[in-house]
Amino acid sequence: MSKKKVLIVGSSAKEYALAKYLLKNKDIEKIYVAPGNVAVGEFAERIDIRENSVQELLEFVIKEGINLTIASSTEAIKADIAEYFQANSQLIFAPTAAASAFSISRSVSKKFLYKLHIPTPKFAIFEKQALAFDYLKNANMPILITADEDKENSVRSVCKDINLSKNCISDLFLQEEPKVVIEEYAYGHPFTFYVVTDGYCALPLAVVGDYKFMEDGDAGLFTRGMGAFVPDYKVSFEVVAKLMNSVVYPILQNLQKREHPYIGILGVESVLLPDNNYTITGFSPFLKEHDAQAVLNSLDTDLYSLCEACAVGSFADDYDEILVNDLSTVACVLAARNEGAVITGLEMVDDSTEVGHFNTLKNDYFEYLTNKGRTLVLTQTASTFTRARELLYDNVEDIYFEGKRYRRDICAE
Repeated sequence: MSKKKVLIVGSSAKEYALAKYLLKNKDIEKIYVAPGNVAVGEFAERIDIRENSVQELLEFVIKEGINLTIASSTEAIKADIAEYFQANSQLIFAPTAAASAFSISRSVSKKFLYKLHIPTPKFAIFEKQALAFDYLKNANMPILITADEDKENSVRSVCKDINLSKNCISDLFLQEEPKVVIEEYAYGHPFTFYVVTDGYCALPLAVVGDYKFMEDGDAGLFTRGMGAFVPDYKVSFEVVAKLMNSVVYPILQNLQKREHPYIGILGVESVLLPDNNYTITGFSPFLKEHDAQAVLNSLDTDLYSLCEACAVGSFADDYDEILVNDLSTVACVLAARNEGAVITGLEMVDDSTEVGHFNTLKNDYFEYLTNKGRTLVLTQTASTFTRARELLYDNVEDIYFEGKRYRRDICAE
């Protein structure tokens, strides 16, 4: 059997984790990442093609004889790389732009949830600042205010009063955001439920406990994610079954009726409520940057074969479950206040701890430099959460850069 070549499209921590993980597969000859980040170039070949340049990516795939493309980049998915590759008979694991619109646009997802009668916090969508300000007069605080598309540096905030809310809304419109979404903040335990699907059949992949706030005890800025743990022991099998039957399959069936089947990984961002029920806060069109390595560490199923089966249409016949191990994984994000600070101590990190890079750079001395905001994610797997957490934070302490920030309470409860 000839060895496989894989192209991964994207440039952040999830692509870094995915490339490193797939290289463990002895049937894979080479991993290409377009465009990738500086760190991924240490073990995979970076291709200087923008993630939304689908014509160039297609030409590269044909020229190099790539067996499978995995598009984890939101920009690539929005550029409809899946539709373009499928039309040219190239295997790709990714949803089309039409199928994934609800997982990228918050306003579309909220309307979609409302239409399908899936529980979600009360929300409102605004294209004008004055109307958003007027809505605040009768809003139940606290509220979550976000841009329509959740990008790495987008403003997002949980606001407890009108003045803070107005400041956040003003900042978003000053950034020329076309839409601002306001919703009631859902109190409870945040988690993401991931499934793999070929558009018709879906299987649970992982349940991830999420930490969104910057500071311990859910204080400080509301981020895209500062830590995670897998499996999320707080979410029962009963809740997972409800999510499959009352959320995942209604969504997939609706997309089928529109003739836009969703192929790929779908993340259902949820909050576990005190009564063991749930509310859905949004979606992700692939694994999120801060929890990708943690999810991959939990797999006992060959990921390449899984993705290939979805791409060729044999998923329902080949799989009746996705096998996972019984290990415990904890991940912690290290954020930087400023860009360009030298990162030291990486060589001190144990081999058992995975260090993922967001978009770090290198200076002339081949030292890694911080990017402003989320910079590194450390992921540790062990037999218990207690042991994984202990090893993780030992390694977190070994890494230093000016302005390092991270949560110290991940998986502490």
